[in-house]
Amino acid sequence: MGDRIVALVTGCAKGGIGHEYCKALAEQDCQVFASDIPQRMKDMLELASSHGVEALELDVTSDESVVSAIEVIISRYGRIDVLINNAGIGSVGPLAELPLELIQKAWEINALGQLRLVQKVVPHMAARRSGNIVNVGSVVGMVPTPWGGSYCSSKAAVHAMTDALRLELRPFGINVVKVVPGAIRSNFGSATMEKIGAHQWSLYKPFAEAIEERGRASQGLKSTDAAAFARHVVSKVLSPRPPRQIVFGHMTGLFAVLSWSPLWVRDLFFSNRFSLNRKL
Repeated sequence: MGDRIVALVTGCAKGGIGHEYCKALAEQDCQVFASDIPQRMKDMLELASSHGVEALELDVTSDESVVSAIEVIISRYGRIDVLINNAGIGSVGPLAELPLELIQKAWEINALGQLRLVQKVVPHMAARRSGNIVNVGSVVGMVPTPWGGSYCSSKAAVHAMTDALRLELRPFGINVVKVVPGAIRSNFGSATMEKIGAHQWSLYKPFAEAIEERGRASQGLKSTDAAAFARHVVSKVLSPRPPRQIVFGHMTGLFAVLSWSPLWVRDLFFSNRFSLNRKL
């Protein structure tokens, strides 16, 4: 047991990509800790029964919760070899109307939540001069889309922090990997759609349909299967020399082209895609 890789994954409720990361790690004979907020603990029962994964309560917005979860693992195994910062929420709507508290919540969970885990795990990894930290960004962190400015900006922050951390943690023997998913099929899109339905737009009422379309955008028929995505990422992270960045999934090619395109080309593409090419 002492030689098994000890991995902690955040945001592991059933139906999500974190759930699949746990399965993929368990298949590689890792000692896996799946974590999520208290309300979702029952969603991880299947992981424990069928894959030997241990479930932990962990709220990425709480220092106390993060410290407590990490202490459980350290007390049991003495180390954390792999951290996958997967926890995140969707946030869709026009930035001029989306309530600031919802935008703050997205940033707190998606960006600061990852950094909170990093800050609490790094001392343990640095003491051993080894460890892999995996921060999950998004293609829209590189190329933001209309109606998704809140989510896109939270993921852009993840990309910026990860690029800085990769260099800052190198002297301590810690690898930092930036994961850039494309459109991955999971329950993430349906959870986002529920939130959109709760809003009554004022200025943007004529665009309600386009806003909903943005909420569904990552969950089309061609979206990459979450299990296949998770296995791909885990195989790279557990390799002898983990890559700096893993870009994988449906639409990553399109977003790569858009990232190199002039802004007028990008604006034209998204204006047409999300009904912003008309005057009111």
